[in-house]
Amino acid sequence: MKSVCWPAFSLLVLVLSCAGSGPNPFDSDWNTPFGTPPFDQIRIEHYKPAILKGIKLENREIEAIVRNSEAPTFKNTIEALDFSGEYLSRVTNVFDNMTGSMTNDTMQALDKELAPIRSAHRDDILLNAGLFKRIKAVYDGRDTLNLNSEQNRALEEIYKRFVRNGANLNDADKAKLRKINEELSVLSVQFGENILKENNKFELVLDNQADLAGLPAAVITAAAETAKERGHEGKWAFTLHKPSLIPFLQYSEKRDLREKMFTAYITRGDHGDELDNKKILTRMASLRVDKAKLLGYATFAELALENSMAKNPKAVYDLLNQLWTPALKRAAGEADEMREMIKKEGRDFDLKPWDWWYYAERIKKAKYDLDEEALRPYLEMKSVRKGVFDTASRLFGLKFVERADIPKYHPDVETFEVRDTADSLIGILYTDYYPRASKSGGAWMSNFREQYKKDGRNIRPVIVNVGNFSKPTADQPSLLSLEEVETLFHEFGHALHGLLSQCTYLTLSGTSVPRDFVELPSQIMENWAFAPEVMKRYAVHYQTGKPIPDALIQKIRKAGLFNQGFATVEYLAASFLDMDWHTLTDSTPKDATAFEKASLERIGLMPEIVSRYRSPYFAHIFSGGYSAGYYSYIWAEVLDADAFRAFEKAGLFNPQLADAFRKNILEAGNTEDPMVLYQRFRGAPPTIDALLEKRGLK
Repeated sequence: MKSVCWPAFSLLVLVLSCAGSGPNPFDSDWNTPFGTPPFDQIRIEHYKPAILKGIKLENREIEAIVRNSEAPTFKNTIEALDFSGEYLSRVTNVFDNMTGSMTNDTMQALDKELAPIRSAHRDDILLNAGLFKRIKAVYDGRDTLNLNSEQNRALEEIYKRFVRNGANLNDADKAKLRKINEELSVLSVQFGENILKENNKFELVLDNQADLAGLPAAVITAAAETAKERGHEGKWAFTLHKPSLIPFLQYSEKRDLREKMFTAYITRGDHGDELDNKKILTRMASLRVDKAKLLGYATFAELALENSMAKNPKAVYDLLNQLWTPALKRAAGEADEMREMIKKEGRDFDLKPWDWWYYAERIKKAKYDLDEEALRPYLEMKSVRKGVFDTASRLFGLKFVERADIPKYHPDVETFEVRDTADSLIGILYTDYYPRASKSGGAWMSNFREQYKKDGRNIRPVIVNVGNFSKPTADQPSLLSLEEVETLFHEFGHALHGLLSQCTYLTLSGTSVPRDFVELPSQIMENWAFAPEVMKRYAVHYQTGKPIPDALIQKIRKAGLFNQGFATVEYLAASFLDMDWHTLTDSTPKDATAFEKASLERIGLMPEIVSRYRSPYFAHIFSGGYSAGYYSYIWAEVLDADAFRAFEKAGLFNPQLADAFRKNILEAGNTEDPMVLYQRFRGAPPTIDALLEKRGLK
């Protein structure tokens, strides 16, 4: 399973059996539409025996490759390896998605128990000397094999994967690497579990109506429903989930309560209790240094970036530094505007981080007459989703048909069959958009089945988009903020990357691309979200059915550069922090608080802005797949801004350009070097100019 955009162990032995639960659904063909997971049959007790069985089956497949008496060939070694583990993948794709979207104490305990077992299994394959000997034999003789370009790429990627994961180490060092990987897998799960518990633990419960001053009626209604769900009927409850947190920070006139909410958010995992993540993350950072050195790299970042577009830490720091100075200057100007407004209001306090959202909203209303809450009635979730489907239809000829007969894992989930103009099946898409206690925060794309080709069949993917958007209330549907609309389009871009894949090998399929390239398909989709000709088609008032007025669209466009200093600075600060953690050259344990403070002081982060992610809840790098890779969003934004400029010149739905993007980016996966694919689409290397203009930093 691949999780893109954030998406996320004390060992506890949990004995689960299938006794009395009937046949394990993972053991038989799924008699469901398109072979989708039978969620109505799958129970928690099915996962462990199925995963253990999957490990045994894959071990047999690997052993068969190693013991093959025939000379190593691409087909009997590389292809056989790529297609191995199908049963295990079917189980873990479901299990890993459910630990992110439908977890509970039992699932978390099982995840902890299985993490070291799964880590050991991965190492059993990657450190198998006999297997690597065959892979190396094929690799060394590749020039004589007459392979096509995709086969060459698959061979190269598999060979590098084994080398980068210790295949060339001696037995003693392999044993050390196994221990490091096992401990990292356990710590990563624990880190993510602690954040989830922190998100669910905090609540601000208000019983005085005066404390609701400034909050829009819809926000108050949602808070009342949250309070009722949490056993505080007749009161109002606010949580750290974004649909509750952000509107509170934007509109609450109660500065002390804004401080309380903001402080709770930025101190998650940092309370010195059983959910504190500081020792976990510093241990992980130390282990990553040890791992890098064991594999022959000076830092973990060098190891992580070797297979990226950036290639090395210097290239990342160069990009971040190039953007930092103009972003910080713009943010300082934004802070001055806020101080001026505070002064005009006759108030006497220093601007603090918990004031930023509030005064940004007030200034935006004053400068552009734009009130985001007034936009929500035009941004009903299903209309926005229909809009993104329509955009994909106009660009790539796709059709989305809701299929109520596909089993779902939660009532909030909706499922769609995706087809092209020739009525060929493209794939299946699940959308799961609302927050709940069992779901991790953030938004991501993942899959229950990846696309690949085998035995003459093109196996089509099953993709899921997950979000934590504003929930429906008793008297109105889900009404999104502009940021949530942008996020929905973003994650749908990842979904298109997975859905449209046309690769032969799983190693290269869909989103199996370098991290600093994987964000291109998602980020470019954001550009269509607020294009006037797109908004006019999806942004309709949920009560009247009338389209959004042109005047409102123009206000959104004019305010497009507003607060970009803040947005860029808080993002870049987190990117610097990530790189600093992963360019450590010694594994001496660090004090997490002191290290973070020094990192942010070194770049001169202004005190009015907090890094988008502080270390104790930086899930991207400590429980996700973005360690030494959080920079990739801005790296890919250079590509997306440059690419979208081509659409702006040729027409937002220019069929030739859309077809070139589909074939060279969305369908191609990792079949060629990303820069080769990009230049084949664009006709030239990307430049940073479009990004600087897009963020108002030029």
